[in-house]
Amino acid sequence: MLILGIDNGTQSTKTIALDFESGEIVASAQSAYGLVEGLPAGHLEQHPQTWIDAVSDTVGRCLSQLGDRRGEVAAIGVSGQQHGMVVLDKQDKPVRPAKLWCDTSTTAQCAEFEAAFGGQKGLIELAGNAILPGYTAPKILWLKQNEPASYKATNCVLLPHDYINFWLTGEKRMEYGDASGTGLMDVRTREWSRPLMDFIDPGLAGYIPKPETSQKAVGLLRESLRKEWGLEKSPVVSAGGGDNMMGAIGTGNIAPGVVTASLGTSGTLYSFAEQPVVDSGGEVAAFCDSTDHWLPLVCTMNVTVATEQIRRLFGWDFPALEKAILSAPAGCDGLLFLPYLNGERTPSLPGGSGVFHGLNTANMQPAHMARAAAEGATLGLAYGLNRFRELGIRPAEIRLTGGGSRSAAWRQITADIFGVPTVCLASSEGAALGAAIQAGWTCLAVNGQPLPLAAITKRLVQVEESTRSHPNAANGPLYAALSEKQTDLTRRLHTGGYL
Repeated sequence: MLILGIDNGTQSTKTIALDFESGEIVASAQSAYGLVEGLPAGHLEQHPQTWIDAVSDTVGRCLSQLGDRRGEVAAIGVSGQQHGMVVLDKQDKPVRPAKLWCDTSTTAQCAEFEAAFGGQKGLIELAGNAILPGYTAPKILWLKQNEPASYKATNCVLLPHDYINFWLTGEKRMEYGDASGTGLMDVRTREWSRPLMDFIDPGLAGYIPKPETSQKAVGLLRESLRKEWGLEKSPVVSAGGGDNMMGAIGTGNIAPGVVTASLGTSGTLYSFAEQPVVDSGGEVAAFCDSTDHWLPLVCTMNVTVATEQIRRLFGWDFPALEKAILSAPAGCDGLLFLPYLNGERTPSLPGGSGVFHGLNTANMQPAHMARAAAEGATLGLAYGLNRFRELGIRPAEIRLTGGGSRSAAWRQITADIFGVPTVCLASSEGAALGAAIQAGWTCLAVNGQPLPLAAITKRLVQVEESTRSHPNAANGPLYAALSEKQTDLTRRLHTGGYL
């Protein structure tokens, strides 16, 4: 049995074909694209047709690579960028381009939600999450207020992966995981919060699908696509989910004790939970996952962006950067970097900036600055991990993904700062693999051969033991002190109006 896993991202869409028996990825294809150009600052949008073209292209190329095996494709799963707003008219055509997760044009609408519901505290008490600019809820309110004609023409609101599922099957569905990232869902009950919906529009409930279990298939592939792709039978299309939810499945993060940390341009940290994990301070997002459980998540804006700036500053290639990080001592002889080059989400510093603190004649060296960048970015994620611990999450192992995880030096830094072993995965596919695994799990259930998801991930998700790093006990107290210093320095600079 072959399964297609589709990962729709902000910069590209990738499709893989997974041999469900062997675990081998037997075909893959990727298609890159950009954003809508010429928009005002803070407005980040894409045409939904861009995604459809990319899915069609990558699926077609994967099927060509499969040759005679294309008839073995039994299921399709879709991972999508979270929080995006896709609005369709009565003819099911997009009314306008989709506003993306990284669109920050909705700060005024977020303030309106806070004013109406008692601030972030009131919103969290009501539905489990604050309303943030990246979420879908303020985008819908923004549309109503700024483009009334577009809002009037809207007959359905979907998320990016839901829209791709609709194109694949003709069915409009939402599942708990991605729906929880809209800001409109009460994560405790996994139902839409009517007060929040009604604040936007009492009629909104008629335009947005009711969230359903993530274990239920959306449907079968459209007959027209089956014929176009030369398939003998229409594959099952699973519920799919948001990229973080699919990344959790693709890294085997579906049981207590495992945390996934992504060391990408930005960073995410998330874990499995059997009950809702609601942070009264609003720093940990109380999301649902795509296995009908929960996925507490922290997002930071600055990870490899920090080390990449250093690499470019000194004209290094990647081996030179690695050598520099290794040549400087832990703690960089007192040099600390606050990595808020793009502002920051956790802690909330939308106007933040980067700071080198503790420079002196001994540590004002390229190698020290390189290691301080890696340490500062990791300490930023550790801030979120400490919030996890305060909320009762006890990590036993952290699975690393993203470009930064390719650095052996950085992997050791993560183990030392996080205080638990870290390890990479044998496959770097992440969300695409998770989408394929979820689709295979769903397909077995549809065909009367259900298996526990844990049994499937145990077989198909493998760690790369050669990348495992254990904490260096000697560095633990040093990094604990640096973490406390970074938090205190950040707070003091922000309170003083300097950050």
